[in-house]
Amino acid sequence: MRRIFKIAKAELFTLFYSPIAWMILVVFTFQTGMAFAEHLQEAVRSKNIGFGNSFITAGIFSGQLGLFTTVQGYLYLYMPLLTMGLMSRELSSGSIKLLYSSPVTSAQIIYGKFTAMMLYSLMLIGVLLIYVVIGMCTVENFELAPVLSGLLSLYLLLCAYAAIGLFMSCLTSYQVVAALGTLVLLAALSYMKQVGQDIDFVRDITYWLSISGRCNEMIMGLICSEDVLYFIIVIAMFLTLSIQKLQANRTHASFATVWGKYAIVVVAAMALGYATSRPILMAYCDTTETKRNTLTPNSQAVMAKLDGDLTITTYVNILDREYYNGIPSQVNEDKERLKQYIRFKPETKLKYVYYYDKPSNNPRLDFVYKNKTLAEMAAKEAEIRDLDINMFLTPEQIKKQVNLTDEGNTFVRLVERGNGQKAWLRIYEDMMKFPNEGEVTAMFKRMVMKLPKIGFLQGHGERSIEGDRIKDYTLFSSVKTFRYALTNQGCDVESLDLTGDKEIPKGIDIIVISDMKEALDSATKKKLDVYIANGGNLAVTLKPGSPVMEAFIEQFGVKTIPGQLVQPKQDVAANVVMSVATPAAEKIAPIYKLMREQRRYVGMVKGAGLLFSPEKGFKAVPVLQTVDTMKTWNEVKTIDFVNDSAWVDEAAGEKVDSFVTAYALSRKVGNKEQRIMILGDADCISNGGMNPPIRRYGASNFSLIPGMFHWLSYGTVPVDVSRPPSTDNDIFLTKEGVKGLKYFLMWVIPGILLIGSTILLIRRKRK
Repeated sequence: MRRIFKIAKAELFTLFYSPIAWMILVVFTFQTGMAFAEHLQEAVRSKNIGFGNSFITAGIFSGQLGLFTTVQGYLYLYMPLLTMGLMSRELSSGSIKLLYSSPVTSAQIIYGKFTAMMLYSLMLIGVLLIYVVIGMCTVENFELAPVLSGLLSLYLLLCAYAAIGLFMSCLTSYQVVAALGTLVLLAALSYMKQVGQDIDFVRDITYWLSISGRCNEMIMGLICSEDVLYFIIVIAMFLTLSIQKLQANRTHASFATVWGKYAIVVVAAMALGYATSRPILMAYCDTTETKRNTLTPNSQAVMAKLDGDLTITTYVNILDREYYNGIPSQVNEDKERLKQYIRFKPETKLKYVYYYDKPSNNPRLDFVYKNKTLAEMAAKEAEIRDLDINMFLTPEQIKKQVNLTDEGNTFVRLVERGNGQKAWLRIYEDMMKFPNEGEVTAMFKRMVMKLPKIGFLQGHGERSIEGDRIKDYTLFSSVKTFRYALTNQGCDVESLDLTGDKEIPKGIDIIVISDMKEALDSATKKKLDVYIANGGNLAVTLKPGSPVMEAFIEQFGVKTIPGQLVQPKQDVAANVVMSVATPAAEKIAPIYKLMREQRRYVGMVKGAGLLFSPEKGFKAVPVLQTVDTMKTWNEVKTIDFVNDSAWVDEAAGEKVDSFVTAYALSRKVGNKEQRIMILGDADCISNGGMNPPIRRYGASNFSLIPGMFHWLSYGTVPVDVSRPPSTDNDIFLTKEGVKGLKYFLMWVIPGILLIGSTILLIRRKRK
């Protein structure tokens, strides 16, 4: 060990007696100082203009453009310059013969050189530690643990680069060739995740070997054993190869012997890498305060109940518009989307099935391939993608395995448990496409417990859940490609016809009564009365001026204020009203708290104000209320809101006020708490109402729906995957303070290093 440290000490002295080490230190300090100061400026600017901040620590250090992410992108430029002379200098000067003749082993030489690089890497990390200390002094509740995780990942990355550079330096006596060789090898390792991705076994090996983005998870605060062991294995592999190279030079071993040993080392490293990348052997540590890299406790509880075998089969239709997400070359990228769940059930089996059939989402095919058969279309698409058409099942063959017609023959996953339970996991027609934690957990939750069944009453002019009219409720109830549809949030929905001898089906947990146009017949009314008397939950939506709905809600102690609500705004019809979640609504569902924090509104057109009286035995919580900063009143006169102007006529009963537009009612019925939600606008959650005319003001009508049914289902669905808010939300620097700090970091510290190194090098030259 003493000899190793002597070699390391000598190497460091040699390194710092050359301008390269000092130049890299100065440039690194300048670059990182500039990036860090810019992030501080952005946080201060956001605070000063009133936008506020959240997760400041992550934004500065580990965000998509954070300091550590940026540093990871250019570290590979530094190490080749440092490592190119480690052994090349010894080989070119002939001093390697002195080392060979001394009582020093090849391993000691390599370990000594590598130790020097480890110590130099610590200096670079020390520069980053300066910014960490500044962050701790200037950011409220600074989140230190994930920052230290990021520093660890960068240090391991530097060490891996050093080991690779050291090996390349052992291969040649030309330093420039060693530097270029190191860059080429690093580029090859970064490119490896694209090599052999069409071959199952090779795919896993090359994907593991890739060094590109290897620090990402640790920078985000998630330490995974796979990533740590990756760096250890890569470092050990290249150090062993370097030792073997020196030993081969010493002993003049044959070409076959040398390359045979190289092959054994590489194969052993690949085998270890493959083993350590198996989910069942992985361990994790989420260092973030809010555990944002880990499933929420509710999701973990669901996964804990999934005993037995679990298989997720992804069906990929080459004629589907989204097929590229599951082609063989993208399989490992696709598996990353399920990684958080596999972490808690590592024995999960993942399968991919390829086929072709007529998709429901790709009209391009009819224009591009006119008069072509499905087989001809598939063959052409496979040719374009360089895929083997024989790997795709025909429509007849796939239908023998599974019927995907109801799923539109699109990209879909079938989740199957060992006990035979099945559920679908889809992608959606929005910017995010793939399901988030809420949708995935809801799908798994179907398998471990009974979830609510919602019946939509029909037969009296109500909104349909199967139609495509603007006023229907199809979008939020049953459209499979809509993320927030109840069917994708864990609920089962069905139309409810109670005419004649038809009874309310067993298992119905919530009944939706939406803006009835006709009075209930006696048979239907009797069945509903029994359901309500027994404590059944309801969601009721209405429009103002409906005597049928007015008579129905009267039994709950609720009535509408005469007229419709108006709220004049520029360039928007006056009867378009904005309602906001009330403080009391935060206790109803977490999403209402989020709506308040983000200042999101529910847009209503021709909505009604609601009044409540407790005489019927219910307790009421106002959920939505018109914005009190905007003049709002109940307009009782008929007005053309496009060509006329609305004004308050107190003599006609109009009154300026802040009106409640949604109530949550509850009462005790036996051992159960009955819950009823009444909404003063039936259109705001309709197919057309999801995009109200005031969207530019921050309307978020779809947020109302998951909150409503979360409360009505006693928190069962949609699954609550909310996380605690951030605590590092304030920065103590001023605009002038950031400018001074930026000057100090970008010019003073690098300047001191530059002047000090220059003096040292000049004095050494004079000696």
